[in-house]
Amino acid sequence: MTLDTAISGRSNAVKKWAPAVGVVRKPLFIAGVAMMGILVAGEIVAPGFAAPEQIIKMLVVAALLGIVAAGQNLVILGGKEGIDLSVGATITLGALIAGNVMQGQDSMIAIALIATLAVTFGVGLLNGIGVTVLRIPPLVMTLGMLGVLHGSLILLTRGRPSGNSAEMLSNLVDDPLIFGLPGILIVWIGLGILVTLLLRRTLFGMRIYAIGTNETAARLSGVPVGITRTLLFGLSGMFAGLAGFFILGFTGNVFLGVGDQYMLPSIIAVVFGGTSLAGGRGGYVGTMAGAVVLTLLQSLLTTLHIDPSGRQIIFGATLLLLMLFYGRQQRLRS
Repeated sequence: MTLDTAISGRSNAVKKWAPAVGVVRKPLFIAGVAMMGILVAGEIVAPGFAAPEQIIKMLVVAALLGIVAAGQNLVILGGKEGIDLSVGATITLGALIAGNVMQGQDSMIAIALIATLAVTFGVGLLNGIGVTVLRIPPLVMTLGMLGVLHGSLILLTRGRPSGNSAEMLSNLVDDPLIFGLPGILIVWIGLGILVTLLLRRTLFGMRIYAIGTNETAARLSGVPVGITRTLLFGLSGMFAGLAGFFILGFTGNVFLGVGDQYMLPSIIAVVFGGTSLAGGRGGYVGTMAGAVVLTLLQSLLTTLHIDPSGRQIIFGATLLLLMLFYGRQQRLRS
């Protein structure tokens, strides 16, 4: 066999297996394998871990994380190292507003939802204005907003639980609604469809990918970069407020710091779903899968009696590994 024949044979073999290798490297495939692995490991460690009713409970928790991650996903897609560190405090603020407006009354649910979304959207817009108009780096701006919100929440609540969920909201989160699925899962599926359509089928979505891919080129093409990025932060705040609204239904009342646990996982879910931290590449379906994987992982760690600090270490290490493999591009976009 000649050298040319050997090289040709190897090239054909690479071409033959290239599609399969491409599928294996896709974030959704990796997430699916991770889900199965965690469920099998959990069932071995604690029989019943993968029971259908237990899986549904974990999916409810994943939905709460996934709603927060929707806004985080949009900000990260917009590029310029955009990450919203204030989502945890915004969640708590949203839950606090909803609980105090609602005060356990079903008739006040709609008003509480509108008030929550309006205020948290405004908080997000402030972040966006700071980033685009004042040119404060996103990490610095949102970290500063985190401090402002935390201090304000302490003054408002004095560290005590405040506000109560209406029974109808709690039932929506916990009780089966359609096909044995709780209402929150139906809401999350609907949200996933809407966000995906927003990104893939609207002018606004195309602008997000454009500025995330190359901000300078997008600006020269007439894309209103400042307005678009400001709206992305506004939407991030609004989705965090929506998550706080449903977390109120999940917990029954509001306590200080209820949203803090969602900040780091919301970033990891986005990266695990294949969205580049450099922006311009990714989508929400992968983020939803990432939220499910993280929730399953957290449940497994809880089953193994890993304390919260240990879980934070594992989540942080997970983020670093994801960035190493496919979370970032080799170079940042301009």
